[in-house]
Amino acid sequence: MAEATPRMGLFERYLTLWVALCILVGTGLGHFMPGAFAALGGMEVAKVNLPVAALIWLMIIPMLLKVDFGAMREVGKHWRGIGVTLFVNWAVKPFSMALLGWFFLRHVFADWLPAEQIDSYMAGLILLAAAPCTAMVFVWSNLCRGDANFTLSQVALNDAIMVVAFAPLVALLLGLSSITVPWDTLALSVGLYILVPVAVAVFLRRWLLAHGGEARLERVLARLGPVSLVALLATLVLLFGFQGRQIVEQPLIIAILAVPILIQVYFNSGLAYLLNRRLGVAHCVAGPSALIGASNFFELAVATAVALFGVHSGAALATVVGVLIEVPVMLSVVKIVNNTRPWYEREVPAP
Repeated sequence: MAEATPRMGLFERYLTLWVALCILVGTGLGHFMPGAFAALGGMEVAKVNLPVAALIWLMIIPMLLKVDFGAMREVGKHWRGIGVTLFVNWAVKPFSMALLGWFFLRHVFADWLPAEQIDSYMAGLILLAAAPCTAMVFVWSNLCRGDANFTLSQVALNDAIMVVAFAPLVALLLGLSSITVPWDTLALSVGLYILVPVAVAVFLRRWLLAHGGEARLERVLARLGPVSLVALLATLVLLFGFQGRQIVEQPLIIAILAVPILIQVYFNSGLAYLLNRRLGVAHCVAGPSALIGASNFFELAVATAVALFGVHSGAALATVVGVLIEVPVMLSVVKIVNNTRPWYEREVPAP
């Protein structure tokens, strides 16, 4: 991948504001124009909503285009940090989210949630946690002065693992949560939103590098960046439009869904940060490790939730809540990592 930009652009910096505006616009349109959104929701082929699928591709492919899968050759140089991040991403985060969802949605807040949607909300949270790290991690890593080579190799490795591990992990956790697993649709989602976009991104990246080098790749990425984010915002307008009436009637649902997501982000980032310190990993590696451990590939989570459970589902809503809180929460983790650097580097225990 090309090196991360040193600072966030206008869209990224105010992503939470744009998301909030899309929620208001989408909810309002869905409430006052239910017929139009019903027509859009009905545009499906093999359970795939075509408008949402097109927008998801516009989101995911530019993100994956930033990833250089050849960077996996560098994993041995930071094996401790890599090991910690893999452990948190694949062995802790999905299962801790399932546990938090069970505790908060099925028990603490069960009386405030529509009983028929609790399974769907649970599924959305699981999908969010099972899809690790987005290309936004490069921004967070840069903000905490992280090692660019480590971040690059870790993201590439996570994406490679996701190709084979995402579907079985989701199926396992949904099964443990007593949620029916539609295997055919899950397999279709993996093909549409992981295998095909990865293949397209790898081909495009190689072609661009062969016909213009790094400079051309950077120019294309700069042009596609706003396209990806606009597609994300348009997707949010659609998703909240599909659920406009439900949100107007029960606005507390968004706040309730945010609780397990917030706890999970801080828990996983803190666990990765402390484990890295215990193993004597340099701060420039521990910082991005904590951020990758906390970050979710929310574009993939949204796409899979829509494919598995539909645009009107609680699962889709739960993944969108993850998008809403991603930027402010991750920025707070960056601030914690930067402010604790003197403590982290003081008497680091020997591995």
